[in-house]
Amino acid sequence: MKSRFLLITGFALSLLFAACSDSTSSVNADGVAEVENDDGKTTDSTTHKKSAVETENGATFETKGSGYSNESYDSFDRGTIIYDSYKGDVMAPGAVEESYSGAIEPSVAPGDAEGSVPEVYDVVPPREGDDEYNGRTYGLLTASEWNDLDNWSAWAEILKGEFSSKTGYWKFYPTTLAAVKVVDENGTGLANVSVELLKGDNVKFATKTDNAGNAYCWVQLFEDETEEAIREKDFSLKVNGKVSETPVEFTDMTDESLKIITITSDAKQAEAKADVAFIVDATGSMGDEISFLKSDIKYIIDHAHSDTKVALRTAVEFYRDESDEYIIQGKDFSTDVDNTQAFIAEHFADGGGDFPEAVHTALESALQNFSWNESARARIAFLILDAPAHHQDNVIESLQKSITLYAKNGIKLIPVAASGIDKDTESMLRFFDIVTGGTYVFLTDDSGIGYSHIEASVGDHKVEKLADLMIRLIKKYVE
Repeated sequence: MKSRFLLITGFALSLLFAACSDSTSSVNADGVAEVENDDGKTTDSTTHKKSAVETENGATFETKGSGYSNESYDSFDRGTIIYDSYKGDVMAPGAVEESYSGAIEPSVAPGDAEGSVPEVYDVVPPREGDDEYNGRTYGLLTASEWNDLDNWSAWAEILKGEFSSKTGYWKFYPTTLAAVKVVDENGTGLANVSVELLKGDNVKFATKTDNAGNAYCWVQLFEDETEEAIREKDFSLKVNGKVSETPVEFTDMTDESLKIITITSDAKQAEAKADVAFIVDATGSMGDEISFLKSDIKYIIDHAHSDTKVALRTAVEFYRDESDEYIIQGKDFSTDVDNTQAFIAEHFADGGGDFPEAVHTALESALQNFSWNESARARIAFLILDAPAHHQDNVIESLQKSITLYAKNGIKLIPVAASGIDKDTESMLRFFDIVTGGTYVFLTDDSGIGYSHIEASVGDHKVEKLADLMIRLIKKYVE
C-alpha cells in the first residue's frame, strides 16, 4: 500500500520539480551523479549512509551519527526564517545546500522488523473519462477534504466521542483556542502578521496570520484541560509586536462555531510570494499509488504557478524509517524545478516493515533543511503518508515541538492520508492540521487505485480529483 502511493508521489514530484531547476545534472566517469549549481560548482548527489553537508557559512554536519545527537540548542537560522527554542534530539543547526540526503541517526529505534520488497507499477493506460497531461495520465486519484476549524461543533463531538482516547494517546489537546482575524483599516485581512497569546508576560502560543488574516492561538495544547482552569481575563493578545486592548475570548468544546476576535493593525501586507513543500512517506507500502501521484504533482505545480499571481517556490522531502537505507532525502525550495525531476525520478517505495514510520524526523528535517521564506504571504506543507509516527515518549515530544514551530512560523500542515491508515493515524494528522490552521485531505476508493481507504470520521464531503483538490487548496491559501 505505502509502496503504491509513494510510486505515485515520487513520479508526480519528479515532474513537478522538472520545471523548476536551478542547476543541471550529469554523470561522471565513475557513474556518480553530479549536480551543477548556479556558481558552477558540482556536488555529488549520491546518497550516502554517512555524509557531510557544507552549509552556507562553511560549516558541515553529518547526516548519520553525531549529526543527529545534539541534545539542545536555542535557535538556528535556515535561509531567512529563524526557529527559536527547539530543544531535544534534532539535527545540527545551520543552512544547508539545496539538496541533502543521508541516513540520519534517529532519536528512536523502531525494532528489527524486516523491510518489504518494493513493487514497481507503471502508469496505467488512460481509461474513458481520464485526462491526459503532457502525454501522461493524471487526475486518477480521488480524495476529499474536511476542515475541522470550519466545522467546530463536529470537531467537539468527535473529541468527546470517537477521538476521546486519542488526545491522551498523542498528548495533543486541541480543545480551546483564541481565533483572531487581523485586518487593516479597510477591513482587509493582513497576511503573515505575528500573533502571540500571552498569559501575563509569558507567551503561551505564537503563530502568524494566513492570507485571509486568520490566526489560531491554542491554550493548554499539550495539557489536559481539566488540569488548570482557563480564565480569559488572565490572557492578552500581542499583534505585530503590540499588545492589543481587545479582550481575549476563547472558543471551547461548548461552542457551535469559532468566536472570531477582529483586531485592526498597521502592519504591512505580505509579499506576493509563497512556499509549498511536499513531505512524502517513501516506505514500501506507498508504491501502489506513487506513480499516479508523480503525474498529479507535475500537473498541480504547473497549474498552481499559472493560476495564481503569486511567485511560488516548491520543495520536496522523502522519508522512510530508522532502520532503512536512508531516512531523509530532500530538495530545497526553488522557483524552477528542472533539476529536481531527476532527483524525484530516482525514488521508489522500499523499507519500512513495521507500521509506524519516521514522521517526527521528517517534520524536524523539513523545518531545519528547507529555506522557508519568512516574508512570504503563505507557507504550506503537504504531508503525504499512510502510517503514523512511532508511539514513544520522545517521538511525541518531538511532534509537539515541531507542530508548535510550524504554527509559530505560519506553516500550514495539510495531511494527505493514503490507503491503510488507522484511526490513530487519522487523529494524529487531524491534530497536526487543526493546530497549524490547515485542513485534512484523505484519499477515497472512488479511483479504484491502491488498497481500500478507511472511512474518515467526517461529515458530508465532496469527492474530487486529488490534483484538482490540491490546486484548489494552494490557490485558497496563497491568493
